[in-house]
Amino acid sequence: MKILAVSDVELETIYSKQLTTRFKDIDAVISCGDLPFYYLEFIISSLSVPLYYVRGNHHQKKLRSSHGDVERICGVDLHNKVYRDFNNKLFAGVEGSLRYNRGQQQYSQVEMWWNVFSLVPKLMINRLLYGRFLDVFVTHAPAWQIHDKKDLPHQGIKAFVWLDKVFKPRYHLHGHIHVYSQYTQTLTELGDTKILNTYGYKLIDI
Repeated sequence: MKILAVSDVELETIYSKQLTTRFKDIDAVISCGDLPFYYLEFIISSLSVPLYYVRGNHHQKKLRSSHGDVERICGVDLHNKVYRDFNNKLFAGVEGSLRYNRGQQQYSQVEMWWNVFSLVPKLMINRLLYGRFLDVFVTHAPAWQIHDKKDLPHQGIKAFVWLDKVFKPRYHLHGHIHVYSQYTQTLTELGDTKILNTYGYKLIDI
């Protein structure tokens, strides 16, 4: 299963007529947050593939269509959900970042623990039914001290480290941390889990 993961910044290489040529073999799109509806809509309508997403801290609470005021969710919102797709791949997600003002999709570390704990019962069911807990964990914020920064808005989430260590997803995809240098680390292995910052876009084969 080939995945196009996107987050945080719109790119001309994605938002172009060449999208279908460059990414013709993609099976699904994952958004790790802070991208506008029209951008995601363009990607999935061009590639004719499903979208799985979490909202970032700069998202409006509800994504709205570029065609007007009628709300239209363009994919599967993974926030506090565990989802099995048509390829029998197992996804789960948590939206947002740490709370630093009164904006939407912001949580304290304690609230993030509750978000993660809400996933546990279904992850246990996955283990019983499919022999594994999770394939891809999708978040907007990074894990604590992995790709994060020291300022409060960009600090990582402690509960995410626990989930990665205990439930061992093959991938933990996140956004939120902007990448301005080719020397910035965007891939870290934590046990069996590859933690990947999807800023801009990344291609993943699982």
